[in-house]
Amino acid sequence: MDKSGPKKIRVLKDGPYLVTGNIPLSREIMVIGKDKEPETWKKTEDFPAQSQYALCRCGRSGRKPFCDGAHTKAGFDGTETAQRKDYLELAEKTEGPALDLTDAACFCAIARFCLRAGDAWTRTEQSDDPESRRIAVDEAGNCPSGRLVAWEKETGKPIEPVFEPSLSVTEDTKHLASGPVWVKGGIPVESADGHVYEVRNRMTLCRCGASKNKPFCDGSHLKIRFNDGDPSVRKKISG
Repeated sequence: MDKSGPKKIRVLKDGPYLVTGNIPLSREIMVIGKDKEPETWKKTEDFPAQSQYALCRCGRSGRKPFCDGAHTKAGFDGTETAQRKDYLELAEKTEGPALDLTDAACFCAIARFCLRAGDAWTRTEQSDDPESRRIAVDEAGNCPSGRLVAWEKETGKPIEPVFEPSLSVTEDTKHLASGPVWVKGGIPVESADGHVYEVRNRMTLCRCGASKNKPFCDGSHLKIRFNDGDPSVRKKISG
């Protein structure tokens, strides 16, 4: 039995994410395809296992991705502004012959996997073609925030990648910016006031401090060119 407590991410008021339950933490970078858009993910680092740890949410820590208390000195305002609605309440649907695609744009982390090889919406509309169907499913499944979900037309069931509960800090190799915390495998996220957001297979949490949709990422890391400060990662990306 896991004695470290349940797997959970708790948002601390104006502070970090407190992660409990022995949740593995890795670093993943985008692999850019031939059309100059992200095509897949590549793991570059596994952090040492910890039963509990705190991840920086303000973007100012000197030991990112972990918290060092810098939020206190900086006077970080981490007020959560995300809507407390379920995914399907927020999503619009694109219908195709073999697939449907739901899109909750408020969760977009600007990862851009949906843009390669013809966008996911167009490929869904062309999903009677096996290759278009494959690409639509692949693009939706690589969307780290879970903004996009592909659904089987015949069964009405979502087509989701299978993840073990885990976290990854991400790096955008095209724009040389450090991206959000990618939450995988249905880990509950609890707000500072005790509200538990809808549990989803894929979510992205802001770690640059600039999102207007806290605790979720809204792509602000690209605007501010957030850099988590790991020289080895910057070398891997640029090289």
